[in-house]
Amino acid sequence: MDKYINLIKLSVGTDSVDDLIDWQETHRLRFDDNLPRHVTRMWPKRDAEILKGGSIYWVIKGVVQCRQRILRLDEVRGEDGIRRCAIILDPEVIRTQAALKRPFQGWRYLKPEDTPPDLPKGRAQDDALPDDLNRALAEIGVL
Repeated sequence: MDKYINLIKLSVGTDSVDDLIDWQETHRLRFDDNLPRHVTRMWPKRDAEILKGGSIYWVIKGVVQCRQRILRLDEVRGEDGIRRCAIILDPEVIRTQAALKRPFQGWRYLKPEDTPPDLPKGRAQDDALPDDLNRALAEIGVL
């Protein structure tokens, strides 16, 4: 497979993976392609690498909890005329092992070797752990 890079982003205002899924379900209906997206001010300089298989890893409540494959990057302009990047996402949200992440602004690049592994399909359907337990287990490296 060609070399690719991922993005990592805080999911601000989201309390759980299910919250993220619900928000995306509600908002993606506004678009002709019916795909979820995240619009950001900055266009990734490494866009070619992202589009070779990258995902966006979502940090929820200080913990990386899931990812979505990035399908494409679209240029969009707001009512203010400013060029922005719409990161078009696969609707499938893949839960990952929990990994602590300190707050940061915007998005960052994330190398494949630095990403938390995906949870097995069966475990992804398990009930979500309470936030404090999820964080504590991530701190000691159990999840």
